[in-house]
Amino acid sequence: MNQTEKIVSELAGPVIAGRGMELWDVEYVTEAGQKHLRVYIDGPEGVSIDDCEAISRILDPMLDETDPIADSYIFEVSSAGAERQLKRPSDFERFMGKKVEVKLYQVVDGSKLWIGALEGYSDGAVTVDGHTFSKGQVASVRLRMEI
Repeated sequence: MNQTEKIVSELAGPVIAGRGMELWDVEYVTEAGQKHLRVYIDGPEGVSIDDCEAISRILDPMLDETDPIADSYIFEVSSAGAERQLKRPSDFERFMGKKVEVKLYQVVDGSKLWIGALEGYSDGAVTVDGHTFSKGQVASVRLRMEI
């Protein structure tokens, strides 16, 4: 997490918690030459577009006032989504046993994509269906929904 994301997380977390939801993640990225600040939220019953709008209306003036970002940017509040990315140890603990999609930087046993039940997580190493991948091998881990 970069410094901007950390500042926004500290600002947004209590606001989101006060609405009965949780801050899932904050991203500050450049895409197609535009800066984007994204705040991802989650709730016990999921998140509606109205929830995202309400959080956005509260956070937007707070961000303007504290001005943690010098450049212009596009601000978005979004649901963490059903196929959310797992990043923190608590994310992995929460979804142990669930189906995940692991993307690797390099091919391992003929594939860069592994799908299976999350069986373990320790210091960045992820175990899926008996295969353990080190932190350095893993590009991303996302929940995978069954259709």
